[in-house]
Amino acid sequence: MTVITTDQALPTAARPPRRDIGIKKRYAAEARFKAYGLAAIVFGLSFLAIMLGSIVTKGYTSFWQTNITLPVTFDAAVLDPQNRRGSDPMVLVRANYDKLAQQALAAKLGVADTDKAKLREMKGFISDSARIQLRDELVANPALMGQTVNISMLASANIDSAFKGQIDLSVPEARRKVKDQQIRWMNQLAADGTLEQRFNTGLFTFGASSRPETAGIGVAIVGSLYMMGIVLVLALAIGVAASIYLEEFAAKNRLTDLIEVNINNLAAVPSIVFGLLGLAVFINFLGMPRSASLVGGITLSLMTLPTIIIATRAALSAVPPSIRAAALGLGASRMQMVFHHVLPLAMPGILTGTIIGLARALGETAPLLLIGMVAFVADYPTTPLDPATALPVQIYMWSNEAERAFVERMSGAIMILLGFLMVMNLAAIVLRRKFERRW
Repeated sequence: MTVITTDQALPTAARPPRRDIGIKKRYAAEARFKAYGLAAIVFGLSFLAIMLGSIVTKGYTSFWQTNITLPVTFDAAVLDPQNRRGSDPMVLVRANYDKLAQQALAAKLGVADTDKAKLREMKGFISDSARIQLRDELVANPALMGQTVNISMLASANIDSAFKGQIDLSVPEARRKVKDQQIRWMNQLAADGTLEQRFNTGLFTFGASSRPETAGIGVAIVGSLYMMGIVLVLALAIGVAASIYLEEFAAKNRLTDLIEVNINNLAAVPSIVFGLLGLAVFINFLGMPRSASLVGGITLSLMTLPTIIIATRAALSAVPPSIRAAALGLGASRMQMVFHHVLPLAMPGILTGTIIGLARALGETAPLLLIGMVAFVADYPTTPLDPATALPVQIYMWSNEAERAFVERMSGAIMILLGFLMVMNLAAIVLRRKFERRW
C-alpha cells in the first residue's frame, strides 16, 4: 500500500516553500567555535613555553660551577709563624688561609710578589669560600702542615659568569666587573685544565650565602621536608577523620550544611590569610619560635585541610551504597563498615587529594613570609623547632638580589621546584589510574 503525504498530494504550485533551517550557518558557527578553542589553547601553551624557556635558558647553567685546581702549600710560616698551634689549637682556625690561596694562584700564573697591581686583580679570582675550605682541610688533618696538596676551589661569581659566557666581554673594561687581565688569566688556566666546569653539587648542599658561588638550596630543601612531613601527619589525619564523620556519621541538618559551606569557602581563601592566622595565633599568642618549620608546617596544614576534606568526601561518596548495605546486612557495625569496606575502596581518591594538597603547600610562599621564614639561614635545621627556610622562600629571596649569578641560582631553584611539583602531580595521576575502580 502506497502512502501519500499531504505535500505530495498537493499540486506543485500549492506546496509550501521549504524553510531554510540554517544548517550551513550552524556548521560555520561550530567551526568558528572550534577554531576559537584551538586558538585559546595555542595562546596559553605559547605563554607557558615562553615562561619555561626563559627559566631554563637562565637556570640550566646553575647546575655547573667553575672550579680552580691549584697546588696549595700549607706553609707554617704563613699559618703559624710563632709556632703556637701546639698550645693554642685556635691558631689554625684564625690563620690567614686567603694568603695560601693567593700564593698558589700567583705561582701558577707567574705573578711576582712585588707586582701589587696584578696581586690586587687576583683577589677577585678565587671565591672567598676558599679560606674556609682550606681551614677545614687542615683542621681535619693537621699532618698536612708543610705539605703541598692539589685542592679544587670555587672560582668567584664574576669569573664563573664570564667563563660561562654570561658577561659580554666586548664592552669596555670600565663597564664590566671582569678585567682584561682576569680574562687573559681565565683563558690561560682553562687551556691547561686548571680552570674547568664541574657539576654543581653545592647547589643542593649549601645553605644561604651572600656569595652566589656558595649559595644553595640544601637548607631550604630540609626545611621544606620538615614542613611537608608535618602537613602530611596533621592534615591527612584530621582531614580524613573530619571527612568520615561528615560523610558517614553526621546528621544532615543546618549545622552540617553550614560546616560544609565553610569548608568549601576556606578552600578558596587566599593563602596569605592563613599566614596572618599563623602569625597571630601560633607566634604572637602561643609564643612559638619564628622561622621554625613547626610553625610553617602547622600553618600550611590549616591551608591544606579544606582541599583534603573535599577530596576525601568526594572519594567516600563515590563508593556505591550497595557496599555499605551489604556490610551492614552481614552484621558489621557502622564503624566496621566504614573502616573495613568503604575507606579501603576510597583510598585512591584520598591519596590523590592528599598529594595535590601537599603539592600546593610545597609551592606556597606568602604564608611563610608572614611567619618569618624569610630569615637568612645558613646552617641545616636539626629539629622542626630550629630556624629554617623553604624552597619557594629561598627563590623569593634570591629574586631580590642584584647580582647576575643569583638570577642564575633562582632560575635553577625554580626548575628544581617545578620538578618536585611535576613528580607529585604525576604520582597522583598514576595512583588514581592504578587503584581507582569503576562502578
